[in-house]
Amino acid sequence: MELSQVLARDLLSIQAVQINPNDYFTWTSGIKSPIYCDNRLTMSYPKIRNKISEAFVQLIDQMEEKPDVIAGCATAGIPHAAWLAEMLDLPMIYVRSKPKGHGKGNQIEGAFKAGQKVVVIEDLISTGGSSIESAHALQEEGLGVLGVLAIFTYGLQKSEKNFADAGIPYQTITDFDLLVDALVVDGEIQEAEKQQLISWRDTL
Repeated sequence: MELSQVLARDLLSIQAVQINPNDYFTWTSGIKSPIYCDNRLTMSYPKIRNKISEAFVQLIDQMEEKPDVIAGCATAGIPHAAWLAEMLDLPMIYVRSKPKGHGKGNQIEGAFKAGQKVVVIEDLISTGGSSIESAHALQEEGLGVLGVLAIFTYGLQKSEKNFADAGIPYQTITDFDLLVDALVVDGEIQEAEKQQLISWRDTL
């Protein structure tokens, strides 16, 4: 079984994914959704978080250019960026959603230099907005963003367009389609419910 499929099942096993077709969840972006993925739960499971780091390493190994620095998106991307940076023996920084309101007013925390190459780590991608904002903050400081890597994507057309418009590549370890396939195989949902979820996703 591919690591992407294994991790889809891992997310289900720790109940990081919830489905409620009758009472939709509201995402940060305001989108109403019958599915919600809370990858913060992966922090509490060492075996799963190690597999996530290993999968990120595999994605970086496939990149033509390699990063000098690993950047985590606040807040859920920070721990995974730290574990990945440790595994690769690379420096780590993190990006706030906006500059700090006190002290030095930093938006980016940690040591870095203009011209360094960076990979941005995120827990999940819905519309891509927060990841792209983090990437832009890094670019404004002179860092070269090689791309965004995330654990999971819902695969929304809006996210595809947003990343394309920003000129920032992204990859994820696992995704919505693998997740709903696993739910069907495990008998958690029926094929008709799977198609309903896919139809919902494809209309956004």
